[in-house]
Amino acid sequence: MFGFFKKSGKTPAADEQQADQAERPADAADTGATPPAVESQQLAAAVPAPMPETAARPSWGDRLKAGLARTRQQLGGGLASLFGRRKIDEDLLEELESTLLMADCGVEATGFLLGELRTRWKRDRLETADQLQEALAEALHGIIAPLEQPLDVSPHTPFIIMIAGVNGSGKTTSIGKLAKYFQAQGKSVLLAAGDTFRAAAREQLMTWGERNNVTVVAQESGDAAAVIFDAINAARARGIDVVLADTAGRLPTQLHLMEEIAKVRRVIAKAAPDGPHEVLLVLDANIGQNALAQVKAFDAAIGVTGLVVTKLDGTAKGGVLAAIARQCPKPLRFIGVGEGIDDLQPFHAREFVDALFEPLPGAGGRA
Repeated sequence: MFGFFKKSGKTPAADEQQADQAERPADAADTGATPPAVESQQLAAAVPAPMPETAARPSWGDRLKAGLARTRQQLGGGLASLFGRRKIDEDLLEELESTLLMADCGVEATGFLLGELRTRWKRDRLETADQLQEALAEALHGIIAPLEQPLDVSPHTPFIIMIAGVNGSGKTTSIGKLAKYFQAQGKSVLLAAGDTFRAAAREQLMTWGERNNVTVVAQESGDAAAVIFDAINAARARGIDVVLADTAGRLPTQLHLMEEIAKVRRVIAKAAPDGPHEVLLVLDANIGQNALAQVKAFDAAIGVTGLVVTKLDGTAKGGVLAAIARQCPKPLRFIGVGEGIDDLQPFHAREFVDALFEPLPGAGGRA
């Protein structure tokens, strides 16, 4: 039976012809779902405790810089060791290629960046390390700047956001953080617990809902599409601004599960003919170049309109944003650099690049 958590009352069941197939328990081995007993033990750690109101929080810029420390060390550390040894020449640029690849910029983006550096080196007669680093920073900004497209939820009420991703990408946690973000923008939010396969996902979403005082539409088991269908109707009746619809994690290689998520999208379109208004794919930055395959596969199945890149604080592969921009560009709506509820923020290319580079020893380069 469907229910509103945080509010009393029940939702009407969706018409059976509108609902999608139930996600099958037999798919447990395919999805790599965690056993329920383990999920319950992990639930407390899955939703970070709120910071005390009196605790001083670093600014987003400071948190972003701290979160990108490993990528900065990979990229900037490589630059410092290269530039500290000799003058700028072709050999140095070739070694710089390895540094960029190690930061997971990808072959295509790395080739583009090196081409830009060679042009600047010869045209502007660059001589010093900080000059070349500044040129690299500008070239990287040029690649990823087109990804900076903030999400505008004002055109539709409710604005329906479907969230997808593989298991472990941080999808459900990101939904809780997005709920807090939209609330801070003055928007009312409703959560649809469409991951009906994994019990801990529903419980985790309910925990986020309780913390943020947000209604969660959920069902103990059964049909993900029907849950989301009812949530949309409830949001429309209540005048809710934003619906965040969770879906079960799946791998792009699990074709039957990719077909199921495509059916969920079609059911959303039945509940709201112009929806979903945004299809967000959550990517774990730790997977590096594998993110490209995920974007392409999910885009083919459900038409991805935006990305959320999480866990940038736990990886040295932040250069994957350049690879995405060159090979499968999608608007990068949000990035995550920590476990705090406000550690998921809209992507801004300039602040991202600035956080990646520090002045080289003895130089006055970009901070």
